[in-house]
Amino acid sequence: MELMNTTRETFRVSFEFFPPKSDEMEAQLWDTVEQLAAWEPDFVSVTYGAGGSTKAPTLHTVRRLIGETPLATAAHLTCVDASREDIRSVVEDYRAAGVRRIVALRGDPAAGIGTAYVPHPQGYAQTADLVRGLVEYGDFDISVSAYPEKHPESADLVADIETLKRKADAGAARALTQFFFDNDVFERYLEKVRAAGIAIPVVPGIMPIQNLTQLKRFASRCGSSVPAFLDARFEGLDERPEDRAEVAADIAAEQIEDLIRRGLRDFHIYTMNRAPLVSAVLERLGRRQIDSPRIAAA
Repeated sequence: MELMNTTRETFRVSFEFFPPKSDEMEAQLWDTVEQLAAWEPDFVSVTYGAGGSTKAPTLHTVRRLIGETPLATAAHLTCVDASREDIRSVVEDYRAAGVRRIVALRGDPAAGIGTAYVPHPQGYAQTADLVRGLVEYGDFDISVSAYPEKHPESADLVADIETLKRKADAGAARALTQFFFDNDVFERYLEKVRAAGIAIPVVPGIMPIQNLTQLKRFASRCGSSVPAFLDARFEGLDERPEDRAEVAADIAAEQIEDLIRRGLRDFHIYTMNRAPLVSAVLERLGRRQIDSPRIAAA
């Protein structure tokens, strides 16, 4: 595709990472962080498992990002299977580590997506309650989630947008969306969000496609649709990984370029802890790199 002529001022990006589960994944994460820091993200975020299942690795990752890089770092926090005291303890650990940005989420049910969510009896029932609690703790920049195709558990899009409004009214600074591939769907969703009186920024979540088959499985669980045009774009490339990567970068760059034309300026990219495809997308958009920090091996 033809390169856009863009700068950091044209659009802003943030990146999502997940905490590593092995030494090999740890090395891959920090190599990814080092490469992607060169794109000057507005911030990066680190995911957090239901019920604090990745509490220690998340905190370790966040501490290193804050201590060893210039990257503004947001830590995820969920309500699932945690009392208010449990959550306060995590928040105090975050605060001590220098965290001032939190992505507040209800989280998936501990028994897995598709099972009933049951609030902890001494916890926060929903994300809006968690956001209010974080506002009471003080000086946190709080992001929440949004779902252009509605959350799988929501009765309909109207109910889903009402949930987002409660989160915004509770004190969220922005919403980061679930990934999507149809920009018309996002634009219609944003129109409904604004009509509901929600004024906070709604940042499109962009998922560069590392593996289309795996993406389809994941999308089916989280309520995102995978348009037929993606099958057509990847047709015949199963045994041609280099060509497949080129097409994947083209698709994500084209999506962002179209959203920029529609007036969007902020994008949250799900990196899957891999740098090459994300970098290829940003290169296609003409974004300029800076010298990235060197990160020592753990």
